[in-house]
Amino acid sequence: MKKLVFSLAIAMAMVSCSKNEENPQENTYEQSELLTKEEINAKIQESIDLKGDFFWMETDALTIWSAVKHGDNMLTIGYGDSKNEFQKGPKSDAIKDNLISLVKSIEKTTTTKGKDELYVDATLNIFDIKVENKETIEALLNDERVRYLEPATYKLENENTRSGEGFGCGFSSQSLNSADYRTVAPGARVPWNFDIHNIPAAWDYSTGNGITVAVIDTGLSPNQRWMNQYFNDGYSSGRTLQKYGTFVDSWWAWSNNYDGVNDKCGHGTSMASAATAPRNNDNLPVGVAYNANLVSYRSVQNVLIDDYHEKRGVAEALTAIGNRSDIKIVSMSIGSPFSSSRVRDAIRYAYNRGKLIFAAGGTSTSITNWYGVIFPASMDETVAVTGIIEGQYKRCENCHSGSKIDFTIEMERSGSGKNVPVLSSNDGAANYVGGSSVATATTAGIAALVWSKNPNWSRSQVLDKMKRAGEFYPNRNSSFGYGNIDALKAVQ
Repeated sequence: MKKLVFSLAIAMAMVSCSKNEENPQENTYEQSELLTKEEINAKIQESIDLKGDFFWMETDALTIWSAVKHGDNMLTIGYGDSKNEFQKGPKSDAIKDNLISLVKSIEKTTTTKGKDELYVDATLNIFDIKVENKETIEALLNDERVRYLEPATYKLENENTRSGEGFGCGFSSQSLNSADYRTVAPGARVPWNFDIHNIPAAWDYSTGNGITVAVIDTGLSPNQRWMNQYFNDGYSSGRTLQKYGTFVDSWWAWSNNYDGVNDKCGHGTSMASAATAPRNNDNLPVGVAYNANLVSYRSVQNVLIDDYHEKRGVAEALTAIGNRSDIKIVSMSIGSPFSSSRVRDAIRYAYNRGKLIFAAGGTSTSITNWYGVIFPASMDETVAVTGIIEGQYKRCENCHSGSKIDFTIEMERSGSGKNVPVLSSNDGAANYVGGSSVATATTAGIAALVWSKNPNWSRSQVLDKMKRAGEFYPNRNSSFGYGNIDALKAVQ
């Protein structure tokens, strides 16, 4: 089962720093005052406990500077003519150049322009730059052109997260229990939960034809031919598959060598399968929207968006999607326990261009699933989905819930505990996956059915129809939103 693992260290010591300008210590930090990672993590934990999220701009210069020093001295700067100007405008280049000059004047950088800039976003008002001094942080915090500052490469690390390369990953295949599927023409296996959500009945009205779903995840396995060469097979025909890579697999922040489109984790292949796998005669699990187009983005190493290159990879994928008129739906079965402003800007960019963005409410280990809905599912611009146990409104063992959840999908069997059958990374093989990850991909597939049935509808019309097909509509459950979606009702 794919697990989105979030285990944050809870430190006992807290360092409180006044933001009062009259405090003489505000401008006299010394290197010896650098906060430890444990102290920074404790501040993050406290904010998540109290507010459900954490924002670097709600801390102080000492905390940001300390995190920058612990993270390769790289600072992310979001800028703009106003707090809401997150995309390029007439004044963007001038503001960027002025802020870069300000940083270099304080840092006393004498190198040629551009050498110390790690990355300048081509679409959003964001750049990353090397910063050594606390005074630079203070000056930027006092500059009205700065929307936010964030340590670019700072990562939370503890005994559970240091070996986080495998979060949510797995390449195994399993033989499916006959009780967990039924076979339909021409020989495809329908996962057990599809009938609960009336997905096969909805296929009489729509199969996703003409709609493009973008899956931002770990890519597609080149070994699974049914998500590559055989994507058009059996009852699935006339659709397209595109693969892109926006992830740089390097510990070195300065690297810009993209790692390609192939899934090296297994999670992305499973999610793409749940949403769009073909309906054929090979006795394999079929996807919800088996005639929808698929665009796969390898944007992350695993399901936890915590690495600098993962944040950049997700943001680049979202802005690229925002610039494409053919992509209607985005599925993101990935996340972080607290916000990334870079990713937030990119989601707002895609959202402002009419994209319907589904995000996983959170899947974690049993000792950390007390977290609420994670980022970016916590954003108003996304539709948050979580998984529940068969036949009851009880979240799965590893699933998150809360007021931000919009929809639920039954994905854990009440008796056996089995999850949802999907294609695995191995050719012609299947696997079981669970959590809010598969719930999100399934919901994205249902959205494709609705939009395909009503191709001239707007995002708001599609989402409204899905809400009306929710079990709790017109009410919202405090933990499970509109509840289970009836796909048949959504397409009728």
